[in-house]
Amino acid sequence: MLANPIVPPVYSQIALDIALRIARGDLQENTKVYGRSVMASEYGVSPETIRRSMKLLEDMEVVEVRQNSGAVVLSADKARAYVEKFGEQNDIRARQKSLGELLERQQEISREISEVAGSIVRINEKFMQTNPFHNYEAKIPDDSPLIGQTLGELKFWQQTAATVIAIRRGERIILSPGPYAALFAGDILVFVGDLKSVSAVSEFIG
Repeated sequence: MLANPIVPPVYSQIALDIALRIARGDLQENTKVYGRSVMASEYGVSPETIRRSMKLLEDMEVVEVRQNSGAVVLSADKARAYVEKFGEQNDIRARQKSLGELLERQQEISREISEVAGSIVRINEKFMQTNPFHNYEAKIPDDSPLIGQTLGELKFWQQTAATVIAIRRGERIILSPGPYAALFAGDILVFVGDLKSVSAVSEFIG
């Protein structure tokens, strides 16, 4: 599994959100920002986390933290500059996180594909072991002596040990033709049997 990309700490995410609110005008210049306790409740964090968020914004001159009176908004322009600087970094981190998640999903899908492919191979191998007969095809030549005769008249199975399961005639497919099906030049016989029956059919229709 891939290592998780670096995620910015919570206090920096909160600082960015507060800067966004100031840049939008939700919090006006020269007005007091809500107290730590109120904001801690709003963001679901501790007052200490809010204090660290405000310190970041104070360092960038977005707000001024005053002793015993909280933080006051200083500059919407500085808030916009803060958003431009750190918002892009957050966007990159978010995209890195999304990329990591996609790559993890890709690995999981690749594992599932490998498992399904493996199960198909195992099923095929099992089928090959339990079913020695395969489908083969043979075309009736234009000068074949079989033309006009039925499978029953020809005693096709007795002569070749092959079972005809279909006849392709042009664009038509005749399934399970039965003993009364007559053969025509150009017919393609679809039959099942072993390797010996393939040779026998080739000689019989030739």
